[in-house]
Amino acid sequence: MLDTDAVAATAAKTVTVDFLFIDLEVCTRCLDTNANLEAALSEVSQVLAAAGVEVAVTRTLVESEEQARALRFFSSPTIRVNGKDIALEFRESRCETCESCACNGTVNCRVWVFQGREYTEAPTAMIVDAILREVYAGQPQSAPEQVPFEAVRENLARFFAGKAQQKATEESLCCSAVEQASCCEPTEKASCCSPAHSGRCGCA
Repeated sequence: MLDTDAVAATAAKTVTVDFLFIDLEVCTRCLDTNANLEAALSEVSQVLAAAGVEVAVTRTLVESEEQARALRFFSSPTIRVNGKDIALEFRESRCETCESCACNGTVNCRVWVFQGREYTEAPTAMIVDAILREVYAGQPQSAPEQVPFEAVRENLARFFAGKAQQKATEESLCCSAVEQASCCEPTEKASCCSPAHSGRCGCA
């Protein structure tokens, strides 16, 4: 017999998925988690459509310690479904790719634990499971361990400080558009102006 109450409970329901990260250019953990999130959404799309459920996905690049504090962001990357961190426990390990883009000491990124195994990116099955548990909340599993948020973790604060310093350095190397236009003859631009890959944007 069809459970009409269960159908009504899921009808016109919206599940929110928040993906928070510190980098989507070089950090393999953020990149792979983003790819797995896309795969998970694709896998559950038909089930959600049949249940009358919509998914609202928000992706947020966390760029500063102040933003991290406002978002209660303590580990990268993070996926929250209906405001709940999908990680069942909190683990991190050294992330060498993040260190390469903000050379300011060791940077730790999240380690995901699912069905007794560790992963450096959120497994697709883990994301699917978290979404479906929110849709069919009548069968909840063990709640994620909530880590009390007291302050931005030291390694993230160091990462943000390194990125800010890197940005300031790059900006200090740039000359004004007027100077770039007048620093040399057009035919000499290739030799007198720095190439794009040099980290500079103006006159050499």
